[in-house]
Amino acid sequence: MTTLPATPLRIGLVGAGPWARNTPAPALAAHPGVVLSGVWGRRPEAANALATAHGTTAYTDEAGIDELFAVSDAIAFAVPPDVQAPLAARAAATGRHLLLDKPVATTVAAAREVARAAEQTGAASIVFCTLRFAAETSDWITEQAAVDGWFTARAEWIGALFAPGATSEYAASPWRREKGGLWDVGPHVLSVLIPVLGDVTRLTAARGPSDTTHLILRHTSGASSTVTLALGAPVGAVGTEIELRGEQGTVALPRWSDPVGSFRAAVDALIDSVRTGEPHPCDVRFGVRLTELLAEAEERAGE
Repeated sequence: MTTLPATPLRIGLVGAGPWARNTPAPALAAHPGVVLSGVWGRRPEAANALATAHGTTAYTDEAGIDELFAVSDAIAFAVPPDVQAPLAARAAATGRHLLLDKPVATTVAAAREVARAAEQTGAASIVFCTLRFAAETSDWITEQAAVDGWFTARAEWIGALFAPGATSEYAASPWRREKGGLWDVGPHVLSVLIPVLGDVTRLTAARGPSDTTHLILRHTSGASSTVTLALGAPVGAVGTEIELRGEQGTVALPRWSDPVGSFRAAVDALIDSVRTGEPHPCDVRFGVRLTELLAEAEERAGE
């Protein structure tokens, strides 16, 4: 149970698109330990609409970013990764705490710059990998990490975001079309496998149909895992499964729901880190490691 600060944490939101509207904004606005201090967006009409819906102030130009930083203790991000990274580094350099979306960046250098800025100012950070915070999966990950003797794991995260007739708002995202499932859903899978099986010591990658990427990973525990990631599959192929096999048998990741509640749990984690000064396991340093692995996978898949 998070102990709420005596003074609510002022969190500004950078981003006013579908993800910001559907998840971070309602989670922040309803959190009892938070004041939503403002919304910044590249499109004034979207920023104004989102700010009005949640009773806060809209910021809409380059100067508005610094104005939002000035009225905030922390910044939550809901923008593409390569927009997020330089803005997050700027925010951390001013001492603002960070609630980052995944991936932190799509280049290792940019991700490391965010981590460097946070380290220099002592800014707390959380990377919102949903499964690390969803009620149904977060405890499961902790439970499996405490079990020895895992032998192998299989993970498949296959979406049909770009299939004919798909209606998801997120299909219009240019960065998702460019980077595909590896970068969009890969962080989710790795955020489960690494805490349970250990860091990745060896990685092989290959391309499949559409944007599909197949990974074979070796972990510090000695276990191996196979991963399939895609956003461009046919509708009939859609599914998400993560299965672990070892001395204790076979277990599967439970289903999860409630992204707003999951984001609220990430806010709780940020508040705890700010209050205690203790880093969270899913902080910007973990985000850097995810970017390193995804960049290596992208390079190897292109060989």
